[in-house]
Amino acid sequence: MSEFIMLYRRSPEVSRETMGSPEKAQQTMKKWRAWFKDMTDKGQLKSIGQPLEDAGKVIGKKKSVTDGPYAETKDVIGGYSVIEARDLDEAAKIASGCPVIEAGGLVEVRPVRPLNL
Repeated sequence: MSEFIMLYRRSPEVSRETMGSPEKAQQTMKKWRAWFKDMTDKGQLKSIGQPLEDAGKVIGKKKSVTDGPYAETKDVIGGYSVIEARDLDEAAKIASGCPVIEAGGLVEVRPVRPLNL
């Protein structure tokens, strides 16, 4: 089994659609909890991860710091989780059940490369 990170991408419109009212937020979180429980029950979820704030900073080559994410981007990374799967295809299949997809968001799935120091 290998590790994969799922990066949850969403636009401001998706955020409003899924979290724009207390009722919508409650419904959305219920779907996320059910999906996380299913992955846990199947032994796929290694780390639930964390949601990320929209605000941030980007540090460039000259150590310059700018505010991010950039206004011209269509989506932002709203959070992440770490899963275990046989290969990238299986990881993508697991990610396809993510609630953000049904709301119009995306899930980016990437293999975690082992770091040998």
